[in-house]
Amino acid sequence: MLNFYKTMENKLVQLPKEEEGCWVRVTQPTQEEIEYLVSCLGLDSGFVSASLDEEEASRMEKEDDQTFVVVDVPYRVEDEETTITYITIPLGIIITPKYFVTISSSETAVIDEIVDGTVRNVETRFRTRFLLIILLRIAQRFLLYLKQIERLSSRMENQFTNSTKNEALIQLLGLEKSLVYFSTSLRANETTLKKLSRGRTLTLYEEDEDLLQDTLIEFNQAIEMSGIYSNILSGTMDAVASIINNNLNAVMKVLTSVTILMTIPTMVFSYYGMNVSGLQIPVWWFPTLISVVTAIVALIILMKFKMFK
Repeated sequence: MLNFYKTMENKLVQLPKEEEGCWVRVTQPTQEEIEYLVSCLGLDSGFVSASLDEEEASRMEKEDDQTFVVVDVPYRVEDEETTITYITIPLGIIITPKYFVTISSSETAVIDEIVDGTVRNVETRFRTRFLLIILLRIAQRFLLYLKQIERLSSRMENQFTNSTKNEALIQLLGLEKSLVYFSTSLRANETTLKKLSRGRTLTLYEEDEDLLQDTLIEFNQAIEMSGIYSNILSGTMDAVASIINNNLNAVMKVLTSVTILMTIPTMVFSYYGMNVSGLQIPVWWFPTLISVVTAIVALIILMKFKMFK
């Protein structure tokens, strides 16, 4: 899908076709649209294909008059079992003398917010500032999802207070994996941003310095939060493992105690059930009395050692 936007009178307006100074938004492009980007807009075919590669790492490079930036964008996924996980997908940004192009294999909340007008001060003709605005929104989206992960992990942790549920355990494992994705992507994005801040690949202007510093601060904060939440969640997983072991030990302890109590009358009646002569007091009530008394004594001993708690 191809969409064209341009800032007119401080407002982002959608255009019917491309024109100089516009923003070209590319989402899940077809093969025909990819060919259009390369042949009509003159985009580098390698940059276009790299933007759609899900394994592409965050980086920045320049080829002739085109600047190519790949950044990882956080993405929320909910499967059929209502398990929430967070991944990252690459967002390719190609800056040419005429166009500002964003390419992604899926719709992202960051780009949707810009299109909806949630983000202010968007000027498509100021390409460097537009790039920094996108990077800043990506960092803020990382922070938002990290807070969601923290709240979700706390909710799952509370479910282990009374019982251990497989759904909660699977959710915690998914969140732990999400933090690994976030940590790796954030550090890669930070490296790309630092390369951008040197001003060798893309020209930086004085009025963009504050925006650049804000973006760096947001990424550093996201990296720190990712590390903190990862450590907390790792400790939570260890605690969950201990809870599971304790619950299993408690169940096994009760089952063992019940087995002992059931074994006592079995042994007594087995003794009196032998087909031999000379058994003491061979009447039905005697082995019953012995079994009951012995079982009561064993029960008292087991309760003294708290075997039923």
